[in-house]
Amino acid sequence: MHSQTPAIAMNPVKILVVDDDPAICNLVQRYLRAKNYQVEVAGDGKTALATFEQFNPNLVILDLNLPDTNGYTLCREMQQRTQVFVLMLTGRTDTADKIKGFSQGADDYLTKPFDLEELLYRVEAILKRQRSLENARNQSLVFANLRIDPERREVTLNNQMVTLTALEFDLLYFLASHPGRVWRRAELIQEVWDYEDYVGDPRVVDVHIGQIRKKIEADTSQPTLIHTVRGVGYKFEVPCEVPKT
Repeated sequence: MHSQTPAIAMNPVKILVVDDDPAICNLVQRYLRAKNYQVEVAGDGKTALATFEQFNPNLVILDLNLPDTNGYTLCREMQQRTQVFVLMLTGRTDTADKIKGFSQGADDYLTKPFDLEELLYRVEAILKRQRSLENARNQSLVFANLRIDPERREVTLNNQMVTLTALEFDLLYFLASHPGRVWRRAELIQEVWDYEDYVGDPRVVDVHIGQIRKKIEADTSQPTLIHTVRGVGYKFEVPCEVPKT
């Protein structure tokens, strides 16, 4: 059963819907408002960014094709401003398009036409990850020169800030919270994405691991922090010393 009073840190959850189809915007806005979400809409990239700055949403439902830009670019620009969650909408079913979206910071993908109940399920799953982290208020994890602060949602390496998307942070924090344990892709999708019955491409895990490695590993071909366990999945190893990047 879906919750009727979603909230993050006791404040109303704010969702920005960006789609150039007014019918979709109106439908999604009315549906989510009925579920007690605070919703604003935009029909193009310029309006979306202006609304984003004023509205400061927790989640953006973002169409891939817009009249003045594309969802990949807009997702990246929004991620550079805040660690907002992004659910992309697209009429494309090509796996390569989805993987590109994930590499730009998208948290999930929904293919048009979509069912409103499915949309709500995806929205709640994304937001649940944020709530669980905020409620936990866990202490920072420190490994040599790597520091992961879940309260500030910040990562520093050699005292330099590392810019991660919201999902990259959640994935790194989860792996680092269980050093030495090997996780299968399906387990990571269940634990981090919070999907019990995920039907998408499990390679999304590989894409996000690759993006994290580019940002925290000195040599991505020989990672010292996040190790691949062939035929199984991934594990985080506590380093003796994290080399400078």
